[in-house]
Amino acid sequence: MEKKMKASEVREMSIADLRERIEIEKANLDTMKINHTISPLEDTSKIAKARKDIARMMTILAEKEKQN
Repeated sequence: MEKKMKASEVREMSIADLRERIEIEKANLDTMKINHTISPLEDTSKIAKARKDIARMMTILAEKEKQN
């Protein structure tokens, strides 16, 4: 993921879209971690940013599911 997802952008997504996006981002994070192990990334903060984006999406997903 290139840029940080804003909470307002995530809140506009449907529950199904959010679940799908979380799976995609988790796969991207795994790929980044593997690539970093093989040859270090130039910007290692991308891994932390991706983790935080996933956590943000999961939190908003939980809030939406609780409302329904």
